[in-house]
Order: sequence, then structure tokens, then C-alpha cells
Amino acid sequence: MTRLEPSPTAPRRKRLTVEARREEFICKATEFFAEEGFGGGTRELAAKLGVTQPLLYRYFPSKEELIQAVYRRVYLDRWKPEWDALLKDRTQPIRRRLQRFYEAYTDAIFDRAWLRIYFFSGLKGVEINRWYIAMVETRILKPLIAEFRHEAGLAPRDPPAPEDLELAWVLQGGIFYYGVRKFIFELPVEEDKSRVIANALDVFLAGLASHYGVTIPP
Repeated sequence: MTRLEPSPTAPRRKRLTVEARREEFICKATEFFAEEGFGGGTRELAAKLGVTQPLLYRYFPSKEELIQAVYRRVYLDRWKPEWDALLKDRTQPIRRRLQRFYEAYTDAIFDRAWLRIYFFSGLKGVEINRWYIAMVETRILKPLIAEFRHEAGLAPRDPPAPEDLELAWVLQGGIFYYGVRKFIFELPVEEDKSRVIANALDVFLAGLASHYGVTIPP
């Protein structure tokens, strides 16, 4: 008689801690939202995540809570605390600070998942865009304008003038759309990102300086 080998058993899945399971759901939900957008309910989402809907609800009682967790992971967790200090470091000329900041900032945000989630959330009216825009104004654009005014010898202005804020958005939007063209539309772009940022800063700072009749050091 031929001796039968024992049939192999499927390896047992390692039991995850509550925190590890939560992290797994956030990572998979980030991938899902980046590819599929924010449509559909939690049942479809749970199926895509490979779990049951009741299990998903144990960790995130609503889809909105899961979206907020993804927002924190994709947007807030990528913000480096040292960037706040860099933007306000008056031992360096503002031109140099902004160059260093935008190079580091775009290294953090220019990837497919980040950009796709941003656009999907805008199309579906999800709050992620509003949260992010508010953060950009608070942590980038308003400090940028305040530091320009200080270096130019202009009186502080809080809140900033609407026209100054719009000019700052032109700078932010131009640099942002460079990433969109490259990583979303996959169009040819100038591959020297540092040069692109430098050119954008030259135009922005020269425009503001001309408007106020001041000179900014290079």
C-alpha cells in the first residue's frame, strides 16, 4: 500500500492586536479610496477590505470616521513639525526658506494615492478637501505672507489682505499642479523639480515686491 502523506493545513493567520488591525484597515481603506473613490456604502467597502461589515463597524462605527482616519494618515501625518519652524526661521532669507520648504513638502505629497484621494474627495463633496485647504491656508500661506511682509519691512497684517492670499494660492496651486500633471495625468514635465519651484518662487516674490514697491534679498 502507498503511504498517504498528511494533507497540508492552511497556516493560521496571526492574531492582530486592536491597534494593528485598525492600522491595517486604514492602510487598505487608503488604497481603496485612491483607486475607487468615495462612492458606495460600508458593506461594499468591507468586502473590498476582505472583512465583514460588523467587524469594520467595531473599529470604525461609521464611514465618516474611517474617512477621517484616512485623512489624518494621508494628510496630517505627512506634515513635519519642523516645517512650521522653517517657514518662520528669520535667520534665513524668505527665498531660501520657501525653497527648502516646498522641496520637502512636495517630496511628501507628490504620490499617486495622495493626489487621487484629493481629487476623488473633491468630486464627491467629502470634507477632506475643505480640511486640507484650511490647513494649507493656516500653516503655509498665512505664515508665508506674514514672513514676506516682515522681510520687506511692511507692517504686520492679520488677517492678510485678500489679494495677498490669492497670490499665495497662485504659487501653491502652480506647484501643486506640477504634481498633478506628472503623477495623475502622466504628462511630460520639467523633471528638475527644484528648478520648477525656484522659478515659481521668483515670479511670486517679484510680483509681491513690485506690488508693494519693495526689494527682497535673493
